[in-house]
Amino acid sequence: MQKITIAIDGFSSCGKSTLAKALAHKLNYSYVDTGAMYRAVTLHALRNNLIDKEDTLNEEGLIKVLDDIEISFVFDQHHKTSETFLNGENVEKFIRDMEVSKHVSKVSSIKEVRAKMIAIQRHMGKKKGVVMDGRDIGTNVFPKADLKIFMTADTDIRAQRRKDEHTSKGQYFSLEEVKRNLQKRDYDDSHRKENPLSQAEDAVVLDNSDISREEQLEFVLKLIDDLHLLMKEREKEKERQRHH
Repeated sequence: MQKITIAIDGFSSCGKSTLAKALAHKLNYSYVDTGAMYRAVTLHALRNNLIDKEDTLNEEGLIKVLDDIEISFVFDQHHKTSETFLNGENVEKFIRDMEVSKHVSKVSSIKEVRAKMIAIQRHMGKKKGVVMDGRDIGTNVFPKADLKIFMTADTDIRAQRRKDEHTSKGQYFSLEEVKRNLQKRDYDDSHRKENPLSQAEDAVVLDNSDISREEQLEFVLKLIDDLHLLMKEREKEKERQRHH
């Protein structure tokens, strides 16, 4: 079966990564979590004091050290997940911290940061057979992706999901605190100058407020089956035209 590029965009805590990982596993595709890449850059900025106590980001300083930042993904066979590595260190645990969440939209809005990350992402997806999730995959990174999904969900439901995720990692925040963080990220991501979060015209909207992970996976797998049938029909039509 012909390999395709799948782009999944949407708001924070919509379950983009969960769906993308499940799809990649089912299809035996590569999975790229672009949000994790921006989180890794944010972690690097925090660790190198490029974000001060007043939450001011030293943009110029971060741009200067961009060439020192290497981001890669390593598949963990035991846990069946992709782990994010920053300069050779597994930082998966650290990049999900609330402090990183607080600053990641600011970091990801910097033109030079986006240019570097997008170049890496396009290189990773060059050979197709990839599922990539983020904020601007279908609109900017892979505008010609074979399948584009735009995910959304009710804000309260997303906030509860993110709170549960933090709690499972021993990080305790109030629901209101998490919700405020999400709403700020939604606003920042949608209003940033560089490649803002928006729905691609040809994206299929998936609102998962009230459907299970299994139902989401089945929904997208059906879209993929339909797409492959359409691709076969197009190939047959081309073949017919060649013989006339």
